Amino acid sequence: MKAYVVRGGFGLDHVVQVDRPIPEPGPGQALVRLKALSLNSRDIGVIEGFYNPERTEGLIPVSDGVGEIVALGEGAARFKLGDRVCGIFTQSWIDGEPTPANWTSTLGSPLDGLLAEYAVLPEEGLVRVPDHLSDAEAATLPCAAVTAWHAVVEEGQVRAGDTVVVQGTGGVSMFALQFAKLQGAQVIVTSGSGEKLERALAMGADHGIHYTENADWENAVLAYTQGRGADHIVDVGGAATLNRSVAALRVGGRISIVGLLSGAAVEDFAIVPAILKKARLQAINVGSRAMFESMNRAIAHNGLRPAIDSVFPFAEAVDALRRLKTGSYFGKICITL
Repeated sequence: MKAYVVRGGFGLDHVVQVDRPIPEPGPGQALVRLKALSLNSRDIGVIEGFYNPERTEGLIPVSDGVGEIVALGEGAARFKLGDRVCGIFTQSWIDGEPTPANWTSTLGSPLDGLLAEYAVLPEEGLVRVPDHLSDAEAATLPCAAVTAWHAVVEEGQVRAGDTVVVQGTGGVSMFALQFAKLQGAQVIVTSGSGEKLERALAMGADHGIHYTENADWENAVLAYTQGRGADHIVDVGGAATLNRSVAALRVGGRISIVGLLSGAAVEDFAIVPAILKKARLQAINVGSRAMFESMNRAIAHNGLRPAIDSVFPFAEAVDALRRLKTGSYFGKICITL
């Protein structure tokens, strides 16, 4: 089979295509022929050594993909041949609260990822995907969609009439928009692009804030909510946005911290405003298999379709990663095999 690995150093120049034997499933495992993949900002962080500077040489990157089960190992009985499945991001997190040990089972680092024609995964680490989705659409679910579902529905418990702010128009943000609307919430989207704001409004957003034209976007949120503030903010920015998120929040509101696009360390976090707002800050690290399965039922019932920015062929996988690194996409970047 053909696969991409990272070897000889860090960075996209070190992502190369290689030939490897097709793996064979062992007991309780399934061999999946990959049909499509989707990219996350974490994939760039893995390739560039941000997440694991001691990364295994020859690691297959990219955590998210969908494929068809073509062989089953001894004792594997959760699926049948031909089933279309995604691997869950944290292979050992089935339900309940995660444990530190779970973080050693994440796809794309430290475990091999899915940027290959075939992959062997434990059957416990797989979920069926909604039938109405294309392969590219289904491939977007494991990280971005589950993260948004975890933030908005599982932890956030967003309800009808709530006001939710989502930052930017990447994969997590667009799924958060869709899931918040399913719950009956009003959704405010922030973006530095008027065109992207128009697209978000077309997807159901109730209001858009252009943050390059309105740098104090937290004041715009307060104005839109008649001074009350947002019930829930999905913060993907990190260092540069967290204080503004607190300022835009209602008293007793919640911030889901799901990204660090502007940096991982907040050196000047304003604690007093957070106390006065009785702000609840909840860090979100993707989610469990049980969350994934609940989300899939909601997606199937509502006929929801993910927002896809662009689709690249497998031979142009590095070009897809380069587009991801630009940060100028709307929704998800996918690769098809």
